[in-house]
Amino acid sequence: QVQLVESGGGSVQAGGSLRLSCAASEYTYSSGCMGWFRQAPGKKREGVAAIESDGSTSYADSVKGRFTISTDNAKNTLYLQMNSLKPEDTAMYYCAADCEGLAVAGVNYWGQGTQVTVSS
Repeated sequence: QVQLVESGGGSVQAGGSLRLSCAASEYTYSSGCMGWFRQAPGKKREGVAAIESDGSTSYADSVKGRFTISTDNAKNTLYLQMNSLKPEDTAMYYCAADCEGLAVAGVNYWGQGTQVTVSS
């Protein structure tokens, strides 16, 4: 059973930083795409960042230049470094495995989510 466990969420003021982590089991980064998605109250889930097995990355336009996705294959862990956070980044952030870039419908495995709240 693939399990994805997120951590690192919390509450910060605008302009602050957070690093999210996703510990994966029964799945490896080299197997394919892994990514981060988010969902704010009343909004649809959206792709934030994804990384393919070849190392290529993709980002939502809203986070380009501020967020960085990376992996530590030895630890089977996915990261999302979030800098210059804005209130509009407030959402539940989900780790995803076996994805297809930033397409929500392409995700086969989801983590339980970690809350990120950015205050003005």
